[in-house]
Amino acid sequence: SSGINAEWPLRPGDMSCLWDYESSVIRGFDLAVSSGPLCEEPMAATLFVLQEWIGSWQSDTTESVGQPIAGQIVSAVKEGCRQAFLKKPCRLMIAMYKCEVQATAEVLGRVYGVLAKRQGRVISEELKEGSGTFVIAAVLPVAESLGFADEIRKKTSGFAMPQLVFSHWETLQEDPFWVPTTEEELAHFGELGDSGNLAHDYMMSARKRKGLSTDEQIVVSGEKQRTLKKNK
Repeated sequence: SSGINAEWPLRPGDMSCLWDYESSVIRGFDLAVSSGPLCEEPMAATLFVLQEWIGSWQSDTTESVGQPIAGQIVSAVKEGCRQAFLKKPCRLMIAMYKCEVQATAEVLGRVYGVLAKRQGRVISEELKEGSGTFVIAAVLPVAESLGFADEIRKKTSGFAMPQLVFSHWETLQEDPFWVPTTEEELAHFGELGDSGNLAHDYMMSARKRKGLSTDEQIVVSGEKQRTLKKNK
């Protein structure tokens, strides 16, 4: 849970109650941040603040009912953190490859086309001295890298050679739950808003791959389905 913190202010008289169940609160927090609500992946760069601690436990009954209460606290803290996370604008972090491509001038445009198609971003382009080979440095999402080498070789007829090395994690600035609301947004993105939302596509792809629930509809407009006519 690197980069994630939990803080809570204490009121007078809360110390004994807090120490009795501190491990349960931390356990619930750890479970929540190790499996976030978007893709069931670890969270990062997130802060949770427990603003109030209310309880009516008595010290003489702690040992007899400690285990059931501890389990309930773990479950409550975990679910509370997950719901609190969804109340704020959410962002996905995606793994990025550093991509280096060597290509000739004749196929340079095709290399840029493949990178743009797969959400790649060119960082630099240099010409090797004494040769007609260009060295292109770019970053490419790991989710878009499947079949990248084969496609770029096919598009350039073998005149481009890519190399992929893991680089860093990057935050997508798009809200995966964004939906169009204004007339301009509805006209541009459609009523569903499912075109161009890369964060939503990545989130649904990860959830589908893990067997989690998605918002994908098998039948979108049931009343518009065509009925085949039986031959008599």
